[in-house]
Amino acid sequence: MVALWLAVGLVALQRLAELWLAERNRRWALARGAKEYGQGHYPLFFILHLGWLLGWALEGSWRGQASGLWWLWLGVFLAAQGLRYWAIATLGPYWNTRILIVPGGRRIREGPYRYLRHPNYLAVSLELLALPLIFNAWITALAASLLNAWLLLRVRIPAEEAALGQYPQ
Repeated sequence: MVALWLAVGLVALQRLAELWLAERNRRWALARGAKEYGQGHYPLFFILHLGWLLGWALEGSWRGQASGLWWLWLGVFLAAQGLRYWAIATLGPYWNTRILIVPGGRRIREGPYRYLRHPNYLAVSLELLALPLIFNAWITALAASLLNAWLLLRVRIPAEEAALGQYPQ
């Protein structure tokens, strides 16, 4: 399955590029006096995403064929990418994989944030579900989606909402 390993490589490169961008934005924010919140849960997301990448690569390879609905799941994945990069572009240097609050900053309400409170999390949730399903890796899709939902709803979003409370309404 050449398509599977090509997808693994492209997604790995994408994740590395996003980590580079996040680190650049983190340095920008820290230079402006930013404070980080929720540091303790950050490694859990790193482990989740690494496990997800390895999971669908191995499960998809083991199953040996794409889903009969691969085109549907690819469409969901591509739509999620569009939403995610719209969110990243809207946040500009404020976008990060960490929770950083910059003094004098404000909560962004433009772009997809005009319609959704956490569009990036929706996009990543769709991605975690759809990409494994392209390659018939439904166990990985289910496990990653459930773990991601738990981490987002019970840990990350509450921590982020509390931190965003530092900005004036």
